[in-house]
Amino acid sequence: MHIARTGRGLAATAATAALVAAGLATVSSAGAATAAAPAGVPHTFAAPAVAGHTLARDVASPLPIAQCQAKWHINCYNPLQYRNAYNLNALYKKGITGKGRTIVIVDSFGSPTIQHDLDVYSKQFGLKSTKVKVVKWGHVPAFDPKNSDMTGWAGETTLDVEMAHAVAPDAKIVLVETAVAETEGTTGLPEMMSAEKYMIDHGVGDVISQSFGATENTFPGFAKGDFTSIKKLRYAFEDAARKHVTVLASSGDGGATDSTADGKGYYKYRVNSWPSSDPLVTSIGGTQLHLDDKGQRVKPDSVYNDYGSGGGGQSHVFTRPAFQNGVKKVVGTRRGTPDISMAAAVNGGAWTYSSFDPTAIGWDVTGGTSEASPLFSGIVALADQAAGHRLGDINQALYTLMGRKGSGVVDVNDGTDNSYQGVKGYKAVNGYDMATGVGTLNALTFVPALAKAGRH
Repeated sequence: MHIARTGRGLAATAATAALVAAGLATVSSAGAATAAAPAGVPHTFAAPAVAGHTLARDVASPLPIAQCQAKWHINCYNPLQYRNAYNLNALYKKGITGKGRTIVIVDSFGSPTIQHDLDVYSKQFGLKSTKVKVVKWGHVPAFDPKNSDMTGWAGETTLDVEMAHAVAPDAKIVLVETAVAETEGTTGLPEMMSAEKYMIDHGVGDVISQSFGATENTFPGFAKGDFTSIKKLRYAFEDAARKHVTVLASSGDGGATDSTADGKGYYKYRVNSWPSSDPLVTSIGGTQLHLDDKGQRVKPDSVYNDYGSGGGGQSHVFTRPAFQNGVKKVVGTRRGTPDISMAAAVNGGAWTYSSFDPTAIGWDVTGGTSEASPLFSGIVALADQAAGHRLGDINQALYTLMGRKGSGVVDVNDGTDNSYQGVKGYKAVNGYDMATGVGTLNALTFVPALAKAGRH
């Protein structure tokens, strides 16, 4: 078997999900997509949360856990195991499959092979596929498999679509492909926000999944305490709140720190990333699942912290929102992230299939909170179907359900933490913490509880 690694073009990523390569080496960032910002203006990049991609080119199908352990010293999971782990099958038997609901996924450039790849992925695991509606926003350039920035986003696109479909098989998927452009020191984010607002205004989508972001500190004006550059980008989220559309974002893969503006290192102190830190967004953190081949837990979930770490901590831009008043002893006066968590560890990564790069076609194992956000988008689609309407902003509901018997919120409290790159993080303890949020979930009880608690 030949294992190949391809770097993904990233800078100031919201999540640096390292993937398995020969020897499990970490993946380096590669070049930026556009011209430099004007002199003196910080250059903030919207970057995909996947920092690399591992291709097992000569493997005809995904491997069982034991073989992944033998070859790469990690666990690797398929959607059937996820469905068992999160107790989804019982919901499907009740007809709760996401039918009638639409998940919107936003990624720059997208993937030219996304429909084919989803079809292959679905067939491999005995799932029915679904049609991915692709919306091109702006002048999206022709896909170039030799462009590392494009292949980075294509890898993210593949993960997003396949994970959302794995959880909500009957939900419609709309993939919005944006064209990255330079705008006042930010790259990609204005295009993404305008695309999201258009989708919201035209009634397209019940839940939006964002597996991208940038460290708050890299935005223009941040060093001077001027947060205008971030707040001017919030209009799509404000629109979503009015139209009852749920907005999710990966919390990041840098633990309590995150990438510097050049994408080559990490801050030496605690930072946070946007859009995950926005109070109008539900921040999705990462856990590590410990499963057997049937998808049954051999021990409780822990904090994702291996070749990346679940993002979490205090925002330096946003103060504590009302829905976190009950956890003010933890978050203090600031907005704390994440809100809830799902599978994200590389040691316990997800099998995906892609063919956008003709030199690297095959099955891959991918981790990071870029996986967790689309997984949770599927959960929201299920809850929307159960409720019979959009749930919209679910943040208050999540904190209301925390600790309530029968709510399906499962605490992660084993004492593991999200320290990373020398920056001390936060431990998973009883109740809310800034390593996993309120915890993770048992979908069989969580979905109906969320459907009830989230009624607007």
